[in-house]
Amino acid sequence: MKRYAGQTVFVTGGNKGIGQGIAKRFAEEGATVVIAAIDRDTPEAASALAAETGADVTGYVLDVTDAHAVRDTYEQAEARHGPLSVSVQNAGVITIAKVENLTEREWDLNLDVNTKGVFLCCQEAVRRFRASGTKGRLINTASGQGRQGFIYTPHYAASKFGVIGLTQSLAKELAREGITVNAICPGIIHTEMWDYNDRVWGEMLGTYGPGELMAEWVEGIPMGRAGTPAEVGALVAFLASRDASYITGQTINIDGGLIMS
Repeated sequence: MKRYAGQTVFVTGGNKGIGQGIAKRFAEEGATVVIAAIDRDTPEAASALAAETGADVTGYVLDVTDAHAVRDTYEQAEARHGPLSVSVQNAGVITIAKVENLTEREWDLNLDVNTKGVFLCCQEAVRRFRASGTKGRLINTASGQGRQGFIYTPHYAASKFGVIGLTQSLAKELAREGITVNAICPGIIHTEMWDYNDRVWGEMLGTYGPGELMAEWVEGIPMGRAGTPAEVGALVAFLASRDASYITGQTINIDGGLIMS
């Protein structure tokens, strides 16, 4: 399907992992895709995705915690591609530490990227939706830890609970304008971040070798497997579509049934 032909979609953290899966799905469905991430190779990642899908994909280096940089990047994207239809706030980080070792710097990093960064990008997207009269879509990446905190990550859990609250608040404010705001809560997904989680949590929780803790956790998923970035991309593409026009303020788990709430 080419549901997004003629539309421009902005995806933060779109150069790898879940974000890459989201960006690829929109590209396959005909969108012009803008990916923005802090990594210096983001333009190269965009070029690779364009070559793979045949879509128009542009990449910008962006620190989502910098309000001026966010505004400039959205402005550049619109100047090049026209009004935005969808903005996906996916950029995120995680660190893992026991409470007595958790530093203020780690706390600030997680809250700044995962919550403040989502807000700044939503704020800028809304400005542009209103200026162009677009009934746009905002989709925010939370986490299973936005539903249920986990050991050694109180800062990360707090940041993702914040995303859910932000989503609900904005959805109520923007509903009468036809702008929908929803969030997703990915569970265990095959990404570099989960490779990090497996290694660091494994070391802290016991004598786990590479992949062993991940395998143990996956056994607890009712569907018996981890998810893929492509599956997350499919959910996000649905939430951005006309078929989801009456869905707003919702947070949807995508975790194989791990958390049912």
